[in-house]
Amino acid sequence: MEESGRIERFDRAVLLLPYAMRERARELGRQERAECEELRLRIGECLSFTFPDGERDRGGDRITRRDLDYAFELCTGASAYASRERISEGFVTAKGGYRVGLAGQYGEGGLVRLTGLSIRVSREIRGCAGRFLREKPVSTLIISPPGGGKTTLLRDLIRLTGENFRVSVCDERGELACLWEGAPTMDLGRRTDVIDGVPKARAAMMLIRSMNPQVIALDEITAPEDVSAVSAAAHCGVRVYATVHAESLGELGEKPLYRSLFSERIFERAIIIGKGREYTEAAIV
Repeated sequence: MEESGRIERFDRAVLLLPYAMRERARELGRQERAECEELRLRIGECLSFTFPDGERDRGGDRITRRDLDYAFELCTGASAYASRERISEGFVTAKGGYRVGLAGQYGEGGLVRLTGLSIRVSREIRGCAGRFLREKPVSTLIISPPGGGKTTLLRDLIRLTGENFRVSVCDERGELACLWEGAPTMDLGRRTDVIDGVPKARAAMMLIRSMNPQVIALDEITAPEDVSAVSAAAHCGVRVYATVHAESLGELGEKPLYRSLFSERIFERAIIIGKGREYTEAAIV
């Protein structure tokens, strides 16, 4: 996605804000609009913006309960009932495929009182994974701290691979394909199939049984069942693309949850994203 495309994604996300905040967001310069990753609303605070180097605001009025409730209506299409399952998981998917995180008070019936929300401006950086493409897919683990660009790199690796190989994507939180009304708003390649909104472990088994993938891709291995799903896919002869939060391979190996990924040699290589988003490729042995 070129700069103009990234700005367009930002401008569409701005339409999910209350009217008074839209002009504040539109005051950002072109580069800031192209680089902005999140729009954040917190009750009692100013509208803020998340960039690769951190979060900052531009002043303006404090956000009220009424502002938050109106933004929530815009993000759910004025139908919180239709979005209730995802709301109970702490997010919704808004028109255009934008993932909106929800903070607040939750009870047995779901969200009781909203205190903040974060509109994620997902975007493509076409070609960023080009140097990591191989003649045949290689099981790859992408590593970085939160906000380091793992999802963007994974998305492009899926797109490039999906031009020539069958790729199945477990898009539990709707951040890779950014589906809206069943259609992807992100390009994941001609031969890519997506299951959206289903836990990764279950989605992986569904796709292996039904879609005969050559590659399974999933974002953020965070639970034992995710590790089990990755292991099952690998033992079925399927290559795996996945991401995980860590600073380095060494740090990852110290965490009990991930040790089996190394002992079973599920991944052949790691791509580590460092500060400044420098990419380092390393073999996993």
